[in-house]
Amino acid sequence: MSNKLLKTGVIGTVIMAVCCFTPLLVLFFGVIGLSALVGYLDNVLLPALVIFLGITAYALWKKKHK
Repeated sequence: MSNKLLKTGVIGTVIMAVCCFTPLLVLFFGVIGLSALVGYLDNVLLPALVIFLGITAYALWKKKHK
């Protein structure tokens, strides 16, 4: 269970970090015609990044205390 939780946390954190700190998602939204939604990306991506960092930290803590 702990390894699966750790894997989920790390993969989610990497994906959210790539979407937050690179213009890949902005370019993708522009290509598919949803560029009007780009202003709302921070409202979704930053809390998701915090959640995945929390999952990763919890999984590492749980693995250490096992």
